Amino acid sequence: MANEYRAKVFKSGNSVALRLPKALGLKEGDEMILREERGAFVIEAAPPVRKKIDLTGIYGSCPGLKPLAPEDRMMEPRDLDWAGALLQRD
Repeated sequence: MANEYRAKVFKSGNSVALRLPKALGLKEGDEMILREERGAFVIEAAPPVRKKIDLTGIYGSCPGLKPLAPEDRMMEPRDLDWAGALLQRD
């Protein structure tokens, strides 16, 4: 059987908030999902948000690293061997 806790609803600005017991081990800022199922409220932890990498600080930090000119971005055409006929075999 699951543990049962009592929580208290209080006014916070123009909203109401739910004060949860410390025993639940939640930290300030943890995101939760609140769902209503058949007249009952279900609260569960929200899945973690994947963080994006910010590369704006890297640009220009490596000496000699410069953006490619449009003419340098073009690839030279080459023959592709999709059948594998040009593979060297012993």
